[in-house]
Amino acid sequence: MEKSSIKSIKVSEEAYQRLNALVGIMREKERKPVSINTAILRILPRVSASKPSDFAGSWKMSDMEAQKLKNETRKLWKLWKR
Repeated sequence: MEKSSIKSIKVSEEAYQRLNALVGIMREKERKPVSINTAILRILPRVSASKPSDFAGSWKMSDMEAQKLKNETRKLWKLWKR
């Protein structure tokens, strides 16, 4: 990597610790050194490739909450269609 292409970023202590934990898991799995840079480059495509359908079933709500959301959405659509 060229020296001019290296950038610094600021992250919180929590983000740094979590990245280091991820790097540790990757090192154990691959049994070779893994940099934070490599870890970030590997996880970014997974995040950006997410589709709305990937989250199906991840939000738990009661039937009453679902009905309320449906009713509120209908009200808003009626305002928009005017």
